[in-house]
Formats: sequence, C-alpha cells, structure tokens
Amino acid sequence: MTDDDFGATIAKRRLSRLLADLRTERGYTGNQVCDRLGWGRGKVGRFEANQWKRPEMSDIRDLLRLYKVTEDERSVLETLATLARTRAWWRQYGDVFDNEYPGFESDAARISVYLPLILPGLLQTQAYIEAHMHAGSRSPQWQERALEARLRRQRILDRTDGRAPELVAVVTEASLMYRWGTQDARRAQIAHLVKMSRRPNVELRMLRFADGPHPGMSSMISVFDFPGDEPSVVYLESDATLQELNTPAEVDSYIEIFGQIKAAALEPTATTACLKSLSEALE
Repeated sequence: MTDDDFGATIAKRRLSRLLADLRTERGYTGNQVCDRLGWGRGKVGRFEANQWKRPEMSDIRDLLRLYKVTEDERSVLETLATLARTRAWWRQYGDVFDNEYPGFESDAARISVYLPLILPGLLQTQAYIEAHMHAGSRSPQWQERALEARLRRQRILDRTDGRAPELVAVVTEASLMYRWGTQDARRAQIAHLVKMSRRPNVELRMLRFADGPHPGMSSMISVFDFPGDEPSVVYLESDATLQELNTPAEVDSYIEIFGQIKAAALEPTATTACLKSLSEALE
C-alpha cells in the first residue's frame, strides 16, 4: 500500500461543491440538469451532496458541457475528478469503514481529537487495540481486519514528504487506568505516548482525575482541518455511529468545545511528566 491516494477524499468533496456552485451560477435546478442529460431524478443531488464513491469521467464531462465551463475551469474540475477516482486503500475495508473518516484523516493538515475513555486510534499500540477489540462483540475475522486497518491509518504520522498532519490529541487518565493485558503491555502503551509526544507534529495533553470535571466529559470529537481554503469537518463518535458535521455553525461550535477541552488539560511538558508517573504507579 502507498499514499498515492493522498488527497482523493478532499478532491471528491471539493468537486461536489464546485459542481453545485456551477449549477447555481448557470441557473439550473438539479431536476433540470437530470432531465437535460437524461439522468434519473436525484443523481445530481447525490453528486452535489458528495454521496458518491468514485465519479465517472463521462458524467463529469456531460456536466461541464452543459454548464459551458471555461478551459481553465475544465482543467481544474477534470483534475479533481481524476484524483477523486483514485482507489483509496480504505475502500478495501468496506466491512470496517462505512464513512469517509479515514479519508479525511489521511488528507488533513491538522487533526484535533479527544476521546473521554479510550486513546485516539492514531496513538494506540497493537496490544491496546487488540485488548479493546476483544472486549467487543465483533467476530474474530472482523477484529483482524479492523486491527490491520487501524495500524495502516497510523502510518500518516510517519510520512516524511511534508504531508504528515499535525496531531493535537487530548487524552484522559481514565483511558490509561483500565486493566487490560499485562503490566508490561500497559507500560509499553504509556511509553509509546511519551515517544509520540516528542515528535514535532504531535501535541499531547492530558486531563487528570485530580483536576476534576472538565468540558466535554462525554464528547468524542475529531476535527479535521485541511490545506488551503477547504472547509473543516467534525466527526462525533458513539459506540454505534460516526456522525459527520460540515455546516459552518456546527463545525465552529465543536472547534470551540475542543478548545475548551484542550485548555482544561495539562500542558505538553506536564503531560509527559504525568505519563511517566502513571507508568511507575501501574500495578
């Protein structure tokens, strides 16, 4: 597997938005476009809502002809469509992913993440992943596939071509205090956090029991910020679903909440010291 699919998810999202803008500027309704192109009603709406996996180039060219785009516009849109058609690696894991989360994660310039009871997936050791998956009700086959996919996701932090995202992670003491595996495995997870926190693109902060209640006690938030002027995306996670939020008001609200959670946590240096103390105190 390679990172040849870098940018594919954002290209598809941007293409959807630009096609919607073109239709509006040309004065068409979605149904009018479908009728003129002989498409079923709703097809244009699905495109513009980004409810497609891989755009067909013939469909894109039909739209561009109808909208009478300039050569410069055509070049931009066809380039986006070509990139959007890339078969991203996570598409091989349709049994694990039923959303665009890994694509946004892969394409982000900055990832801000907070989970109240477990560690962020990008910072988990294999032993930690296996212990938490075994506590669930999924089949061993699914767990094996999910483990493989999660370890693959973590590789974005190892990129050396300037595309490694900045990771801002707020973790909780609770996420480290459950007893799982061996003492050595639990200490290895903490040591891994300390090691990752030393990377220039990783900012790690901790919320301690001793500091009392804090904002976001039950929130599970991931904020993805992208290069350029591409709008940010927020995902809210529960045991059952991942909910994508992309309207400006919703996104801004959760960016503010994440900022409050981050402000309540220990600074990075103090977080490292706290992690070392927790490792020493493990039984």
